[in-house]
Amino acid sequence: MNITIVGTGYVGLVTGTTLAEIGNSVYCVDIDEKKVEAMKNGVVPIYEPGLEEMFLRNIQAERIFFTTDLKEALEKSEVIFLALPTPPGEDGSADLSYVLKVANDIGDLMTEYKVIVNKSTVPVGTADKVRDTIAAKTDIPFDVVSNPEFLREGFAVEDCMNPSRVIIGSTSEKARNIMAKLYQPFTNIGVPIINMDERSSELTKYAANSFLAVKITFMNEIANFCEKVGADVDLVRLGMGSDDRIGHRFLFPGIGYGGSCFPKDVKALLNSGKQEGYDFQLLDATENINKTQKVILVPELEKYFGGNLQGKKIAVWGLAFKANTDDIREASSLDNIKLLLEKGAQVVAYDTIAEENVRKILGDKITYAKDMYSALEGADALLIATEWPEFKNPNFSLMAQKMINKAIFDGRNMFPLELPEQNNFFYKSIGRKLVTQ
Repeated sequence: MNITIVGTGYVGLVTGTTLAEIGNSVYCVDIDEKKVEAMKNGVVPIYEPGLEEMFLRNIQAERIFFTTDLKEALEKSEVIFLALPTPPGEDGSADLSYVLKVANDIGDLMTEYKVIVNKSTVPVGTADKVRDTIAAKTDIPFDVVSNPEFLREGFAVEDCMNPSRVIIGSTSEKARNIMAKLYQPFTNIGVPIINMDERSSELTKYAANSFLAVKITFMNEIANFCEKVGADVDLVRLGMGSDDRIGHRFLFPGIGYGGSCFPKDVKALLNSGKQEGYDFQLLDATENINKTQKVILVPELEKYFGGNLQGKKIAVWGLAFKANTDDIREASSLDNIKLLLEKGAQVVAYDTIAEENVRKILGDKITYAKDMYSALEGADALLIATEWPEFKNPNFSLMAQKMINKAIFDGRNMFPLELPEQNNFFYKSIGRKLVTQ
């Protein structure tokens, strides 16, 4: 099939590349001319494991193309995916201006039947708005489908190629049949297609992400309580996760959730509830708890230094909101760095993947290390903010040589407790016994 993807962010580029991988001709549209030119030359604008190899392979096979010309791409494709940003406004509402602008342009340019697919995460009723926007510009028949993505950054290629389910939100039998044909390579190997109406599909995405945010937050609450009563959250987590009604995933405690999805989607659902006169009390509590959880280790750092962080050099390992991505949106690292700087500390950070994005925000307010150990040179303490694999088995002897104080504040529970204990480190993690020197 011939497919157009409008928007080449995480969702658009990964979706487009994987659809090309299964044999489609994919036309990726973006308004950023420099970005489009770079992609034509084989430059992947985002970091995502497995993406670059697949991206280059499909360029060489001439199955994926890049353009700034929506009209050109529209003429060549029957299915048009909208993978556009829907950033939160000050009140948390999703900004649909990008989506509706493209819908308006499609209405002006369309010359034959198209299936317009909302891939962006959008509030309930957006499919209706897109339909009305296009219909106001043309009498040519078309259908609008809600087809939410369920991609985990760091595993997005894997999730695209091996989806757990495909949700098609449409009441049009013609559109459903076209989407079923597109996804046939996946349904042939047993992936279920779940058909539903557009509004149910739109809400499913928000409900899924918000539930996971609640699950993470509940585990963080349990972890905090473990510290009060002397329980070990790792054991509690294993016991809970063994119940197949709960499962093991998203039960890892830490310094809160971040990224491009959970914070934005919780806010958007809260805002949608307010617009309909409904109070999502659980989501409101989740958001407030997460704000506190993200910086829960800063008071512990203050306590370690007698209540004063002025002039203390704090090394930070990890800047991305999670491992295997360069995304720093709503990253806990940034909340911690901001608060540490406010309290007079100096910060030296290490994260080669996310460093460039952080420089755009923080500039020279912090120092950037070339490797994880040079970040520790003369450091008064280490704060771990991202669970990068390279941090899992460090050289504790080398760490001790470089640091002024052998003190680790671990926001991702990277080490079994016996490791820092055997190496005579002060070690504060989340929901587990405090290891003292």
